[in-house]
Amino acid sequence: QVEMVESGGDLVQAGGSLRLSCVASGATFSGYGVAWFRQAPGKEREFVAAIKATSSTRYYADSVKGRFTMSRDNAKSTAYLQMNMLKPEDTALYYCAAGRPISSSLMSQSAYYYWGQGTQVTVSS
Repeated sequence: QVEMVESGGDLVQAGGSLRLSCVASGATFSGYGVAWFRQAPGKEREFVAAIKATSSTRYYADSVKGRFTMSRDNAKSTAYLQMNMLKPEDTALYYCAAGRPISSSLMSQSAYYYWGQGTQVTVSS
């Protein structure tokens, strides 16, 4: 069992930046792929970014490419999401998740079996 705890969400003005953190405990973090998803009010949860366990390659949703950067520090069992140039449409509850997805399922929620409770990001215009 892996417990995931997100932090770093806040209220920020459009154009601002935030860094989200996700600390994992209960298993060997380096053995898992990690992803960020988000869910805006009235919308379905959607993929944001992911890093596989066995590769440093990052994957991003088109809507955040060039603005968001995902990283991980296995020594600290922590994943990060640096969010720059934030837009009001980035407002959502952000979740981190861990699993062992194959390349074709990296963006799929069903590929991840450990989830955090989420951290709220609100971007004002």
